Amino acid sequence: MAANMYRVGDYVYFENSSSNPYLVRRIEELNKTANGNVEAKVVCLFRRRDISSSLNSLADSNAREFEEESKQPGVSEQQRHQLKHRELFLSRQFESLPATHIRGKCSVTLLNETDILSQYLEKEDCFFYSLVFDPVQKTLLADQGEIRVGCKYQAEIPDRLAEGESDNRNQQKMEMKVWDPDNPLTDRQIDQFLVVARAVGTFARALDCSSSIRQPSLHMSAAAASRDITLFHAMDTLQRNGYDLAKAMSTLVPQGGPVLCRDEMEEWSASEAMLFEEALEKYGKDFNDIRQDFLPWKSLASIVQFYYMWKTTDRYIQQKRLKAAEADSKLKQVYIPTYTKPNPNQIISVGSKPGMNGAGFQKGLTCESCHTTQSAQWYAWGPPNMQCRLCASCWIYWKKYGGLKTPTQLEGAARGTTEPHSRGHLSRPEAQSLSPYTTSANRAKLLAKNRQTFLLQTTKLTRLARRMCRDLLQPRRAARRPYAPINANAIKAECSIRLPKAAKTPLKIHPLVRLPLATIVKDLVAQAPLKPKTPRGTKTPINRNQLTQNRGLGGIMVKRAYETMAGVGVPFSANGRPLASGIRSSSQPAAKRQKLNPADAPNPVVFVATKDTRALRKALTHLEMRRAARRPNLPLKVKPPLIAVRTPVPLPTPSHPASTNEPIVLED
Repeated sequence: MAANMYRVGDYVYFENSSSNPYLVRRIEELNKTANGNVEAKVVCLFRRRDISSSLNSLADSNAREFEEESKQPGVSEQQRHQLKHRELFLSRQFESLPATHIRGKCSVTLLNETDILSQYLEKEDCFFYSLVFDPVQKTLLADQGEIRVGCKYQAEIPDRLAEGESDNRNQQKMEMKVWDPDNPLTDRQIDQFLVVARAVGTFARALDCSSSIRQPSLHMSAAAASRDITLFHAMDTLQRNGYDLAKAMSTLVPQGGPVLCRDEMEEWSASEAMLFEEALEKYGKDFNDIRQDFLPWKSLASIVQFYYMWKTTDRYIQQKRLKAAEADSKLKQVYIPTYTKPNPNQIISVGSKPGMNGAGFQKGLTCESCHTTQSAQWYAWGPPNMQCRLCASCWIYWKKYGGLKTPTQLEGAARGTTEPHSRGHLSRPEAQSLSPYTTSANRAKLLAKNRQTFLLQTTKLTRLARRMCRDLLQPRRAARRPYAPINANAIKAECSIRLPKAAKTPLKIHPLVRLPLATIVKDLVAQAPLKPKTPRGTKTPINRNQLTQNRGLGGIMVKRAYETMAGVGVPFSANGRPLASGIRSSSQPAAKRQKLNPADAPNPVVFVATKDTRALRKALTHLEMRRAARRPNLPLKVKPPLIAVRTPVPLPTPSHPASTNEPIVLED
């Protein structure tokens, strides 16, 4: 009966699938719905199989550091494999689950340095955690609630000084004495001085305008003056004045007026206090998150001091009573009977007794975890085509701890193999990467999604070692072999030896002179290869109408001679199209024309104008230029006396270097 009663704060198993392992959750609230069902608001705890491979490697490194620091005894590979099943990751994620899905209790503890990991394997339903997992940011962080127990957290007490021996320690770094219990004053005199200090504090608040607004009544001012900040100031005043009451009295009331001492409760405004209460309701006593999200202008020490002062106020007592009333209206515990329905993965053949192989399963198969052949009951596990099965004890282990007792390929020990995985027993990113509809690029995105970026920043010692120990580092040799490791510790050790000597003779650092961008562009233009000049001569102009003629049955990818392409020796019609024997000069329909293959196109011809040609173009009249443009296929005949008769026009200076090489259609 007590085992089936589940209360708030218990760690329990939840079953969300008949073939998947149990979910480990912590009950925060038990609420009754309108239908009469009970829902549990729980905190999620994740297993190793629920996080990515990159975070698993981070958890492995954290486990190795823990074993080295705590000096854990050696364990076997199988025990190390089973310890990964006992490790959980706490989170701040909440969810609501039906209470009828609870399948039992378990215990989860924070891992401590004094704990021995092998003890967790000896206990049933026992888990531990040391890292906190953020499902949104996909990060693992150390839990801030670590209990610092161990030899490295103990104070080192020095030996007691002998009589007459002087203390050679630096007194400025030592603690400052703030109160002497062996003072000459009596307890009554000290109490009287504290009353005077409270009275001075009340009078100072009456004179202060801002304090009179916050504490409008005399009772509130007197209550504020009676806090610890006023008493601490009074006792410090006595210590500084050598416990002389007359000097201490004059210090409390200097020439400018009475001294006013305020604490965090008076410094905070009402709106800031409301923000703090809202943040405390959301995050609890996680003061770092409270400061980051709600009060970034306050220091962490100020928030902590305000919290402990806020707990002494009536506001805290009222909220505590409201929470207690809400807790009374909610369920304290719930009774969930033991789940007795058969599992769908249970192998039972028709007309057979428990323990026999099910229908479709081969005889002689062993358990995938313990490799036994004798069991009272068998359960199907893994992909259906693999016909894997587990015995009763290994099935319970799989449901509770999310893994097999011995590492296997199907369970995920060898991820690099080509054997099929059970998508029902893998995490969501791994199952998506095995999908046949996922491309290789998408798989790479899934794998790289959870990787964290990092920055390697060199220290000053490393930068100095690169210059002083170039003979040991040999950077050019190391650059040719990037995968060969460099002994950085030896180089830094050698640098620390050479550094005192090098301080007398400073290093000669040659400054690197960088050329301007304009100079670099000019050098690149000067070094660019020149275009080959085409030989001058009379070239037959290309007829555009020839592009649609039939090229025959020659090779498609073989270039032909220019004479063949231009149709030398073939008569042309009036429109420039070549005429074949026995064929009329009338043009064929456009649908029957064969287009020119780009591979059969002739090489382009570039005409470079000379100085005489450019002068001739300037000497031609506008009418002659228009007449030549209308007939591009006819040669231009210009008499030589034309240049002599007409006055040459001076050519303007070209503004662009490419204008001197402008191709034209004229001939010399």
